[in-house]
Amino acid sequence: MNTTMQGRPRAVLATAALLLTGAAQAQAVDQPKSPLAYNQLTWQSCAALGADNAARLACYDRWSQQQTLPSVSVPVAPPVLANTQPAPPVDGSIPATRVVSVATTEGCRDRQYSALSRFWELENATDCGTFGFRGYRPLNVSVSAAGSKPDTPTSPSAGHTGEPVAYQANEMRIGLSVRTKLAQGLLTQNDPVKKDSLWFAYTQQSTWQLFNGAISRPFRTTDHEPVLMYVYPTDFKLPGGWRWRYTGLGIVHQSNGQSLPLSRSWNRVYLMGGAELDDRFSITGRIWKRISEDPAKDDNPDIADYIGRAEVTGRWNLDRNNTLGITVRNNLRDSGRGSVRLEWLKAIGDPTKSNLRFHTQLFYGYGDTLVDYNRKRTVLSIGLSLVDF
Repeated sequence: MNTTMQGRPRAVLATAALLLTGAAQAQAVDQPKSPLAYNQLTWQSCAALGADNAARLACYDRWSQQQTLPSVSVPVAPPVLANTQPAPPVDGSIPATRVVSVATTEGCRDRQYSALSRFWELENATDCGTFGFRGYRPLNVSVSAAGSKPDTPTSPSAGHTGEPVAYQANEMRIGLSVRTKLAQGLLTQNDPVKKDSLWFAYTQQSTWQLFNGAISRPFRTTDHEPVLMYVYPTDFKLPGGWRWRYTGLGIVHQSNGQSLPLSRSWNRVYLMGGAELDDRFSITGRIWKRISEDPAKDDNPDIADYIGRAEVTGRWNLDRNNTLGITVRNNLRDSGRGSVRLEWLKAIGDPTKSNLRFHTQLFYGYGDTLVDYNRKRTVLSIGLSLVDF
């Protein structure tokens, strides 16, 4: 009898254990949520066992044991994301020159980078390679009207005074300007972002007496300007959110290719730099020193006193279709000679796809053309320009 009574609780407990094990296995099959689900009992789940006293008692025993065990933190499975790779850390040393965050592979045409970065290819991501042709100054065709007819050219040098010609004040103007990158990464080989560059550019500006049939519509003058430039990228923070984006130097020759008495030419070396505020405003500047020439061969010894010794250009992108510009030159002397040029460029078509612009320009001062370097003129030009092609 005693043996039977002693064996009965053991049988009940064994039966309860088998029931609990089977329930756990069934739950694992039916609800494969977590291997710890069985350990997460509550007294309500034990009470729900109802009339099965043995199973309910075993459940309460198991629940009471859980109250004394150390808590186990159940890991939460992370949500499934489209990209399971963690985002790379932000490098604060890399200049923030992007204006939108759109991934493209357009190099110097990539509009997520600022205008100056694209123009001079200041970053690896804005690189368009070497020996490709790009625009430098705008290619333009325009009609111009001056406040007065061109004066007879003069110069302090002997034999450099021209003969009077019946030129008209209205002319056609044709401008060509291209450049190519000769080399890059000269001093920035190990920089992950910045890229310096060496450029060659050529600019030609012609004034054509198209409306002057009385003298067979000649080209009055054509100025030639080859230049060699080195550009080094920078990213210095300036007050007001401005950034100094590049510094460079250049050597430039300018001449009109004519013989005496109309020959005009000079050579200069210059320093340059540029800053920008977002992609709305930019300021670029140059200051130069004329390379001395043999006085006996100097076509225009006083040219720097008229055209100037420095220039500053400011640009304001009013919106995606309109840009205003101003260029000021000064001789840095008490006389204050120089010039002012105002410009308005309006996009024709979608400005993200077309580089064609309606171009209006007003010039006042000295140096409108090389042969007129010492003549003050006011000239209004209206036409079409192709910018940064």
